[in-house]
Amino acid sequence: MSFSGEIKEELRKKNAAGNAAREFLRESFLEIGSMSNPEKGYHLEFVCENDSQAQKIAETMKLFDITAKTVLRKRYTVVYLKESEDIVNLLNVMGAHKCLMNLENLRILKDMRNSINRRVNCETANISKTVSAANKQIEDIQYIKEHYGFDDLSDNLREIAEVRLAYPDAALKELGEYLVPPVGKSGVNHRLRKLSELADSIRGKHEK
Repeated sequence: MSFSGEIKEELRKKNAAGNAAREFLRESFLEIGSMSNPEKGYHLEFVCENDSQAQKIAETMKLFDITAKTVLRKRYTVVYLKESEDIVNLLNVMGAHKCLMNLENLRILKDMRNSINRRVNCETANISKTVSAANKQIEDIQYIKEHYGFDDLSDNLREIAEVRLAYPDAALKELGEYLVPPVGKSGVNHRLRKLSELADSIRGKHEK
């Protein structure tokens, strides 16, 4: 059964929703309302025969601080909600409390899934960025080794160059721990940046 069907089945079992406004919205949804699958997106609507019907539904929702929007669709005026909070509030007003709880559970799961996806995407981007930076560092160091050599490098630069070649997959913090004495992440980054600048300088001379 669709989510709309579940809402209508629950509403049909209700007695008067408590007052005329609530009852009007409940009956209107039973007659002309529908809701999309909340797993795909939030959208609840009333497909009205005329503007006056649409205006009455929108104004009634306004009594409960729910702001609906309207759009023309062929010969119908559609009153709709797209914000999950508004939809939850309307379900509560109409008395569809079971469906409200189902929607809230879906919202929680959806938010958790989105949060996890964002975190994974962020971590993937960071890993990609780290790998790309490491490859560039190794490329620069190899270029220095072939076209300049390590003998004329300062002890600090020669040491970090050798460690980076020995541990191509290591993060900056890990590289610093291989140095004697150990160096922090910012110190490692500074030395690698110096090597990159040296490699660029050597390339510039070779291109002339």
